[in-house]
Amino acid sequence: LNHLSATRLNNTRNADIDVLFFNRAAKVGSEAMLELLQALENYHDDLTLDRTGLSKPTSRQLKKNDQRDMAEYVADLEEGSIYIEHINWIDFDEFDQPKPIYINMVRDPVERVISWFFYARGSYKNAIEYRKKPNLKIKKESWYKKNFNECVKSGDPECQYIPHTVKDAVPNFKRQTLFYCGHHDDCIPFNSPTAVQMAKEHVERDYAVVGSWEDTNITLTVLERYIPRFFRGAKLMYEMNNNKIVNRNKNKRKPFIEPEVKAMIRRNFTNEYEFYYFCKQRLYKQYLALNLNELERHGLLN
Repeated sequence: LNHLSATRLNNTRNADIDVLFFNRAAKVGSEAMLELLQALENYHDDLTLDRTGLSKPTSRQLKKNDQRDMAEYVADLEEGSIYIEHINWIDFDEFDQPKPIYINMVRDPVERVISWFFYARGSYKNAIEYRKKPNLKIKKESWYKKNFNECVKSGDPECQYIPHTVKDAVPNFKRQTLFYCGHHDDCIPFNSPTAVQMAKEHVERDYAVVGSWEDTNITLTVLERYIPRFFRGAKLMYEMNNNKIVNRNKNKRKPFIEPEVKAMIRRNFTNEYEFYYFCKQRLYKQYLALNLNELERHGLLN
């Protein structure tokens, strides 16, 4: 345990600028994190939430020029700014731009894709889509009422998560690692060990914190202590805004998913799970290091 050092595990000190870059992965509870950051912005005078990324469409990959534009835009923000977008990891070094403080969230991979299946059919998402594109063809009622258990068991292409696929029958955000791997072609094949390796390296080197709402208290503690400028008072804000934070974008109608269906899918997510457990373990290490440092400070550790 003695090798766990909060200083060593803190990538915030490696950032070149005091700008928070939250490249939010899809369906990990990033709306809840947005609510929390908005509450913190209202609470602290020295924080500014930049909202330009919130209305941008999600791209699976960005061309080099677009990556460069993004790096330059974020690097140009005032100190104390928070930038949020559904976007893959950007290599600021590659474009000779100062590095911000990276954060993100993870979620159990199978729960994520189930959540996406129902979210895609939700009235909230569809109302937004039709407002953006009024001429969009309305889907059949049978699509909205599709049963997830049957979808998996019947071999319906929408619910087959086939390893190494590059093209998807239906966009489904099954690649959680893609948000951490980046824009390289090697990041695209689903459940690819190469993509997972690259994603892990980027987390290890660049991310200050990758949290999870599955461990709310641990995540908020680590955010407060490792990125104090942006997250001081996060626990308090979370408690004060709990209803708003927890219920934003929540699937109201998530029916029962059979355990054997989850087991069937899980077999195709081996590498995605490896990445997910890697991030969770890192989060626990960061949390543990804080507690050990505290004990050391009080002379309670030999």
